Amino acid sequence: MADPVVLGGWISFACVVLLTLIFSALYIRLHRSKTDSERSSTITSVLAVAVALLTSALVPVDIFLVAFMKDPDGKFKEWAESNVTRQEVETSVLYTYYTMYALITFFLFFALPFVYFYYEEKEDENPGKKRFCSAFLYTLVFLFIAGVLLLVGAFAPVKTAPDANLTEWKRLEFLFKDLATNDGEDALSFLICSLTLIGLLGLMIYTAYGMTAWPVNLIRGTRGASTELSEVSMNRARRSDQIEAIRNKYGAGRRISARDRRQIESLEDEEHLLERQERHLQAEANNCCSKCLKILRPLEMIAGIVFFLVALLIFLSLLLTNIDKAMHSYGWRMGYALPHRTLPNPLDIVLVFSQQVFPLDYILMAGVIMYFFFCSMAGIHDIGIWFFWIKMYKIRPRKTRPQGLLMMCFLLMLIVLATNVIIYELTPQYSMYGSQHYVANSTKVTMCSTSAPEGDCVMTRFTTLLTRFFYKVWFFGACYYWAGWVFLAVIPLSFVISLCRRRKSSINGQVEEDDFDSDEELLSA
Repeated sequence: MADPVVLGGWISFACVVLLTLIFSALYIRLHRSKTDSERSSTITSVLAVAVALLTSALVPVDIFLVAFMKDPDGKFKEWAESNVTRQEVETSVLYTYYTMYALITFFLFFALPFVYFYYEEKEDENPGKKRFCSAFLYTLVFLFIAGVLLLVGAFAPVKTAPDANLTEWKRLEFLFKDLATNDGEDALSFLICSLTLIGLLGLMIYTAYGMTAWPVNLIRGTRGASTELSEVSMNRARRSDQIEAIRNKYGAGRRISARDRRQIESLEDEEHLLERQERHLQAEANNCCSKCLKILRPLEMIAGIVFFLVALLIFLSLLLTNIDKAMHSYGWRMGYALPHRTLPNPLDIVLVFSQQVFPLDYILMAGVIMYFFFCSMAGIHDIGIWFFWIKMYKIRPRKTRPQGLLMMCFLLMLIVLATNVIIYELTPQYSMYGSQHYVANSTKVTMCSTSAPEGDCVMTRFTTLLTRFFYKVWFFGACYYWAGWVFLAVIPLSFVISLCRRRKSSINGQVEEDDFDSDEELLSA
């Protein structure tokens, strides 16, 4: 019976939800500012990160469930022999996807914008009611955009009417009937696909950079606190000498020129920043915990090498998939859909080979998805949040403003949607059927693919939803395909940039020029 399977699935899902909430709370607590924070923004950020993580974790669960329906000999298991039972499981997974996508839509178009503007209105010292109304009015713009996208997706003429001679009123009636029959799936699919296009921009910038910068930083490590302290002390002494030299040019009673006054102010600001760095470096050099962590330095280097090899594996797999699509796909009119894999795919090969040790392939698949997520976090942490050429917020431990946390969650949710596309591009066969096999020619057991007879293999709901508009609107599939090439081009460029950058400071992110004095005093304490 399927009941024990479903019950076990729900118990596992509850444990994953609990662990995700704990991780999200710790991550937000680590990065939120000690002096500039608000409960509403903190709670919203925690829930947003949790929703993004759960949406990512749903893909390997989906693959596991469809593969769990069949035995290695290609036959359905006893509990899954009935089409009704299989449809119940598929429907449960499908509605879980709808729930997670609806939550992402809710956070992107209402919760995150509302809390963002609600905090912004706090700086104007507005009363509570006026502050709430002002934030809601700004949020209406996002709700209007969501409504437009849903309407376009619901009534886009991707299906032709059965009779070309129908009147305009009959055609409109047909569109409404079609909307009622598919329960708004086309509208939600169009909205998610549109958001995914935006998320691909974040994926090409933050995730591609994080895939190389994160391993390189782990391998290179940070600069030594003692060595850095001596450099900072020398620079501070040099600034003091420059200030003293400028002041000595003017005797008693002589007025300092405006140009020299500005130079003195600039040197004093630099001296103050170096003084704060020196104070933090002294604390870091005398920190017993930091000295003990040096023992783990070899493990840090090994982790960096492993993550770099994973990035190389992903790069080669996506490159070969894109070349395969360029040679054997249906072309741009069909969204570059690939009927079956022709060129070897290293990641697909690794996942298929790992099927021999249950459940190693599912663990690896979950690891790849989480790798993308943490690379995105690392990229956002290093680059910060920009609006074109203007840097808006920095993501730093214990010093990130509430607006920065909310914008980070906004980016992570969009990147998660784009990650699902990249996962499908990386492993088109495995992400579609997992480790399923079917019996071909009555005796031969073959791995499931698109060439399998109808009913012999069960497709994951993840790929069903993802390809819904690939064949209806070629634009999305074509954009996803070309975005993959841009993603591949950014990875080696990011690798070169990571190598050219200096090693990170041992107090990286703790002291910046735009820190507030109150915040600095708290950190010093």
